[in-house]
Amino acid sequence: MNQQASRRAALLAATLAAFLTPFMASALNVALPSISRELSMDAIQLSWVATSYLLAAAVFLVPFGRIADIVGRKRIFLYGITVFTLGSLLTGLAVSGVMLLGARVLQGLGSAMIFGTSVAILTSVFPAGERGRVMGINVASVYFGGSVGPLVGGFLTEHLSWRSISLLVVPLGLIVILYTTSQLKGEWAEARGERFDLTGSLIYAAALIAIMYGFSKLPNSLGIGLTLAGILILFAFVRWETRTRAPVLNLRLFAHNRTFTFSSLAALISYSATAAVTFLLSLYLQYIKALTPQQAGLTLIAQPVVQAAVSPLAGWLSDRIEPRIVASVGMALTAVGLVSLAFLVGPTTPLWVTVAQLMLLGLGFGLFSSPNMNAIMSSVQKKFYGVGSGILATMRLLGQMLSMGIAAMLFALYIGHVEITPESYPLFLKSAKAAFAVFGTLCTAGILASLARGKLLESHETDDRDVAEAAALDR
Repeated sequence: MNQQASRRAALLAATLAAFLTPFMASALNVALPSISRELSMDAIQLSWVATSYLLAAAVFLVPFGRIADIVGRKRIFLYGITVFTLGSLLTGLAVSGVMLLGARVLQGLGSAMIFGTSVAILTSVFPAGERGRVMGINVASVYFGGSVGPLVGGFLTEHLSWRSISLLVVPLGLIVILYTTSQLKGEWAEARGERFDLTGSLIYAAALIAIMYGFSKLPNSLGIGLTLAGILILFAFVRWETRTRAPVLNLRLFAHNRTFTFSSLAALISYSATAAVTFLLSLYLQYIKALTPQQAGLTLIAQPVVQAAVSPLAGWLSDRIEPRIVASVGMALTAVGLVSLAFLVGPTTPLWVTVAQLMLLGLGFGLFSSPNMNAIMSSVQKKFYGVGSGILATMRLLGQMLSMGIAAMLFALYIGHVEITPESYPLFLKSAKAAFAVFGTLCTAGILASLARGKLLESHETDDRDVAEAAALDR
């Protein structure tokens, strides 16, 4: 297979995989009220349908990014699609809330393998001058999955069952497995033969689990204790990683690479401020506005459709203009959209206003995401592509996890451990408005992080010095 054909195969395989995970997530968001009724899940448990998946993905992502650098990115990518497909099958067959959450954890494990390798594979096979365009296509696929998800999920939930969403993903996953096996040739493992940091991986997992579970239990004493313990364990993880010779997370990438550091921070903030929006609006449209699942799905597609349309253009622009400029404009538009939701969402709000707000969010996030991804991956050397890809995806997953954690915490404060019924609708609306206000504040802070990243050219020069220093330390 020639180089051009290899690039096309890598792009198509990564793009197909990038479609599946957001499709599943956004489709299930529309089905949450139906899931709640069938499996008798309260408001907090319902938030864990998304959170359990995100937590599992975040826990395993950095370790699998490192494992992929050592044993081969294609191999881990293929394992990931297989595990995700199996998790989708079990999700569709779930007969209880516990079984559903367990299947979602399995999906998160598979997603960690996909997220930790797909962008690294693309960065490995495409030259620097084409990466912005390729990242734009990859991000557009993510948004296309998010666009189709609410539409298809709403239709299937209303006319068949929420289970049919998961069962639809299974043949799609099998198609990606067959294509990857037959068409994607070659392997990429620039860190082959190096050691894997199992101790660091376990400390990292313990920190995330403690923080996230504790976050969902706030403001009671157990929640406070677990959150504080998780933060302390996270400090222990940083200390361990700076001392071990083969870290699972190379913190030198943060120490001397300004573009990488602030681009990663901007990604974390952006996803923290936006990930729970679809979750909250899906409940709002069906509970407060009394829309059917299909009608809610049709409304929610406004955001990802705009994102999918804008992302390739934003990626192309980031090859020609400093990515921080394009990404910062996108972050600012997203902040405006979130603040408007905090003030304008209500029982009497016209539906067209909500659609306009979703479109503004789609424009902002579409302008931010692919330029920010381009900046992150273009600021690291080949040896660290897997780690860089893993950190990028970790920022996304941690952000999504924190976003859902904020929503769950506000549900606990305003609603409590009860099912969302008409009697609790006013409390739900208050918690949603509070969440949008918090998200708008976060996104405003993210503009500063995006602007502070510096120029990409300066990052390349700094990173060259960093790699030389790292090589000297390794010797």
